[in-house]
Order: sequence, then structure tokens, then C-alpha cells
Amino acid sequence: MASNLFRNIIKSSSTVISSSKRSFSLLAPQIGNHTAKWMQDTSKKSPMELINEVPPIKVEGRIVACEGDTDPALGHPIEYICLDLEAPAICKYCGLRYVQDHHH
Repeated sequence: MASNLFRNIIKSSSTVISSSKRSFSLLAPQIGNHTAKWMQDTSKKSPMELINEVPPIKVEGRIVACEGDTDPALGHPIEYICLDLEAPAICKYCGLRYVQDHHH
């Protein structure tokens, strides 16, 4: 199933899609009805669009532990993220971005 999905993505990437309208017609058979429903609604922002609006979180240390939320019931497994690079580091679970706050 994953290989079919990958082939469909490759095929669809070669066609030009209007930026004002999302087109997932080739992927619809592989994704659930619920997911397809919210992906077609362009009046609301997608979860990735919403998380990208959150500015990078400045951290004093070199390592940050991301839990996704202060409430363990709403968070995700702890991910320890190294902040040695200049670019913001991104949590693989929730998409929050972290950057080291340098005090010189």
C-alpha cells in the first residue's frame, strides 16, 4: 500500500495544481474518509499550517526535552532535541521548533 501511495504522489507531483485549491483525488482511496474530509476544506488551516505559525521557542541550553504539552495526557513521548545547529530544530511528534538562545 505504501508503494502505491508513493507512486501516486510521484505521478501527481508532475501535474500542476492550483495553489488556492488542494487536490488529493489520487490519494483519496489510500486515506480515510475523515482525513480526506478535513484536507478538502480549504477554509480552515491544516494542522501543519497552524503549527508553523508558532514562533521558534528560545532555549538557553544545548538540549531541549519536548513533551508537546504541559499536561501528560495531551502530550507525546519525550523527545530530546540537540540545538547545536543554527537552524531551528523541529520536534518529530508535534512540529514545535526550538532554537538555542545565545547570550554573548
